[in-house]
Amino acid sequence: MASSSSSGLTFKLHALVIVNISDHYTRVKSQMNPPLTSTSSTSTVNNNSSNGMEHHQQAPRVYGCVIGVQRGRTVEIFNSFELLCDPSTHSLDRSFLEKKQELYKKVFPHFYILGWYSTGSDAEESDMHIHKALMDINESPLYVLLNPAINHAQKDLPVTIYESELHVIDGIPQLIFVRSSYTIETVEAERISVDHVAHLKPSDGGSAATQLAAHLTGIHSAIKMLNSRIRVLHHYLVGMQKGDIPCENSLLRQVSSLLRRLPAIESEKFQDDFLMEYNDTLLITYLAMFTNCSSKMNEVVDKFNTAYDRHSRRGGRTAFI
Repeated sequence: MASSSSSGLTFKLHALVIVNISDHYTRVKSQMNPPLTSTSSTSTVNNNSSNGMEHHQQAPRVYGCVIGVQRGRTVEIFNSFELLCDPSTHSLDRSFLEKKQELYKKVFPHFYILGWYSTGSDAEESDMHIHKALMDINESPLYVLLNPAINHAQKDLPVTIYESELHVIDGIPQLIFVRSSYTIETVEAERISVDHVAHLKPSDGGSAATQLAAHLTGIHSAIKMLNSRIRVLHHYLVGMQKGDIPCENSLLRQVSSLLRRLPAIESEKFQDDFLMEYNDTLLITYLAMFTNCSSKMNEVVDKFNTAYDRHSRRGGRTAFI
């Protein structure tokens, strides 16, 4: 396997593809290893004490196709769908593939099959059989590999994109997998979906206040990191202005492009929008406070009426007697 690709293509991977592959793997793994019940857990653990560790160590592999568009030298992977594959013969269910391709063509007429995906720690020799089977659909398919193993020390995404290149090895031309670099691309709908998944309510019944505190903590950390990065750029520009750092025009253009993306908080439109949102928030707070005060007042009035009615009844009965 070569270290890196030499095709010069630029790959953009959407977050939806990673979520789909992860969901596919999680479903298959949960179906292969269902949770044990309380009545049979003891006997099952005793029976599987010898070979249970070997069974759980063999993680299942899932397969599917990735679809998207290619514009010039840029390949953008938008979505994916599952495939039926026989792991013993490494063959695909062609009828299922053609049916799924036809259905996706009706919904997304501009999307084409760009390649396939699987799970595992590294590309295997048997993966080339599936790769070659898709060459009649795409003459140069790509291979997206997701590593489901948890590695807390790893900071990058456990996703690798491979291309196939023809190399001469020992005088014999062979197709091999080569790594390709990629960037994560998201649209607004994907950002909302991923944010929703990241902030799902925990199953242990966490309160709304706890979720709000966690959300605000995340926003504070993001703003703090943004502030620290901007300070680094500011110190760099100050040093360049004083002559302590040599001037690089290419780097200055990148800094200028980055600064244009930052929100302009000194504009008149921002002040108007900010004040409007701030006033709306205060209004909602005041309304909530008035509602709470009215509720407390109603409770006091009800208690007073109840106490007064009892007193009048007691007094009327005594006067009658």
